[in-house]
Amino acid sequence: MKTILWATLTANGNYAQSSPENPPRQEALADFVTQANAAGNFIVGRRTFENMRAGGGPGPFGEIDIVVVSKHAADIPGVKVARSPQEALAYLQQKGHRTALISGGADIHNAFLGQELVDELIFNVAPVLEGKGLNVLIDTNDYRYKPVELLDCKPLGGGVVQLHYAIAR
Repeated sequence: MKTILWATLTANGNYAQSSPENPPRQEALADFVTQANAAGNFIVGRRTFENMRAGGGPGPFGEIDIVVVSKHAADIPGVKVARSPQEALAYLQQKGHRTALISGGADIHNAFLGQELVDELIFNVAPVLEGKGLNVLIDTNDYRYKPVELLDCKPLGGGVVQLHYAIAR
């Protein structure tokens, strides 16, 4: 199964942190909906999922398989709760998906990256700088490089630029 990690980053490379003063860019959100519909699924952490559902209702994801990765969450109606990245991928593969979209947050991204479970990266770079934030990590115990290959680069509008990479394995 192909795994794609999708994230919005700031221009200085941090994960973009949404807040009332800095809402998510609509261009990036629209792209996420497109990517999730194409994959038919997405994997997300519990806190990010709770923030997504804060508005109520299924939003644009009514027919999409959603997997929440959490070691401590109880069952959540309408979604699969997996205890690990491997369990999330096994569930989606069993359901017949050929692609898994890993959508957030930073802990989930870094767990998949640290276990070398990611084939492609889609980074939407927002036109904003953040003084502090969370980073993309490939290994928290080691300092190493991981080659990537640029597959595509395109503007999404509103100053957001999308970078699409393949990760060498």
